[in-house]
Amino acid sequence: MPHSFEIPAHVAEAARKVRLLVLDVDGVLTDGGLYYDAHGHIQKRFHVHDGLGMKMALHGGLQLAVITGLDSAAVRARVTELGIPHYYPGFPHKMDSLSRILADENLSLEQAAYLGDDLVDLAPMRAVGLPLAVANARPEILDQALWVTPHGGGNGAVRDAVELILRAQGHWESICAHWTNG
Repeated sequence: MPHSFEIPAHVAEAARKVRLLVLDVDGVLTDGGLYYDAHGHIQKRFHVHDGLGMKMALHGGLQLAVITGLDSAAVRARVTELGIPHYYPGFPHKMDSLSRILADENLSLEQAAYLGDDLVDLAPMRAVGLPLAVANARPEILDQALWVTPHGGGNGAVRDAVELILRAQGHWESICAHWTNG
């Protein structure tokens, strides 16, 4: 699905301040489906565009954090594989985790972006400087978002958010060059 990254001035202004992108899992890093195997274990599907986007973010100096209400071995494996330093599983009330991450990184709420899709994401979205929603988020989340990704959760939305921030900060082209000149 082609999309344009014409960034509205007020969104670009907020994105230029961001040093930390916080992500929900179900409905953001995944499509929101819970797939159970025959043994009752939850399986997750992740999009490779999001994975490369997260690597690009880390390469560009953007900190990443994942806060999720469920504790899943699949998510833990993916977060570890990508080298995401802040992973908080089993936290349906996300503000305590967000506050801890900000304190650890010596950052303000204004320097954080949060990408969400459902009601459990509302409190952190109301608190951060750059609240973002995936395209298929619930109406309350879409209303709170300063910017909505062109793609839905689990289908490249994280990559969209990373691109938005890195473009606003003037780093997108050099980060792309690193990945295309191999």
